[in-house]
Amino acid sequence: MKEIAISTEYITLGQLLKLADCIDTGGQAKAFLAQNAVYVNGEPENKRGKKLFKNDIIAVEGFGKFKITAR
Repeated sequence: MKEIAISTEYITLGQLLKLADCIDTGGQAKAFLAQNAVYVNGEPENKRGKKLFKNDIIAVEGFGKFKITAR
């Protein structure tokens, strides 16, 4: 599981996808989520604006699992 460190209270799912190198630009988030299975804490998620907080676990099909940590 890869850790994504944030220095703010939360980041959005779209930002995480970019930080995790799943997409190149934030504009690709909506299309990526329409085509790929993404789970936040075990629940399916397809909204790029979903807020992710410290200790959230995100599973992206084909890319692995990511955990939000504090910087």
